[in-house]
Amino acid sequence: MIFVSPFLCFSVVHEFITIAGCSNKDNTVVQVEVDGDEILYTDFEKEEFVFTVPKFVMSDPTEATKEMAEYRNAKKYQRACPPAVLLFTEEERHPPEQKDAPETMVYAADEVQLGVENTLICFVNHFYPPFIEVTWTKNGQTVTEGVSLGRYYPNNELTFHQLSTLTFTPDVGDIYSCTVEHLSLERPDTKFWEPDFSHQSHGPDILCWLGLTFAFLGVAAGTFLFVKGHHVRG
Repeated sequence: MIFVSPFLCFSVVHEFITIAGCSNKDNTVVQVEVDGDEILYTDFEKEEFVFTVPKFVMSDPTEATKEMAEYRNAKKYQRACPPAVLLFTEEERHPPEQKDAPETMVYAADEVQLGVENTLICFVNHFYPPFIEVTWTKNGQTVTEGVSLGRYYPNNELTFHQLSTLTFTPDVGDIYSCTVEHLSLERPDTKFWEPDFSHQSHGPDILCWLGLTFAFLGVAAGTFLFVKGHHVRG
């Protein structure tokens, strides 16, 4: 269940939205978005806001959000969640919870080059409820080093998306996999990825051959002109 509270400010219209997400798992999420981008979320364990907006975008986010970004307001949402969840559940006579299966894709962050460190991204999208587990493997063996799992973010249609990354160094024959587990899936969804070095750029080699070709052409042309001039003088 999600509460949305819009708020407009500034001479140029910007849309500030406070999103409070409630679930029957005693988990409340409160975050603030500006024009569709998250700028902060609430860490209830530390009892503080965590600002996610980059400094070059908003140097002092506390000033821009002081009228709405008050921790006491987030606590109000947290206190309101349990009775609200109970009320809606009773009104719906305990309906089965909506479940949207995730769509998963795996890709490299940068151009894949043999022996050059890179990052694999496992992008999980359009899932609900917002709880997933992600596991990485390399050649069939579980990998934990270099793995990170980001926070989940809401989509416009009230589903969620989330990123998991793996730092790796590609080598010939390696096979990686990203496995996603979710309540909507009867079995874990696994996507495989292996490096493809056949499309690596050969720009430097081509330039080198072109340079040598033009050099030889230059020598040939110079020799021809020299010989021609010599015959003319003779």
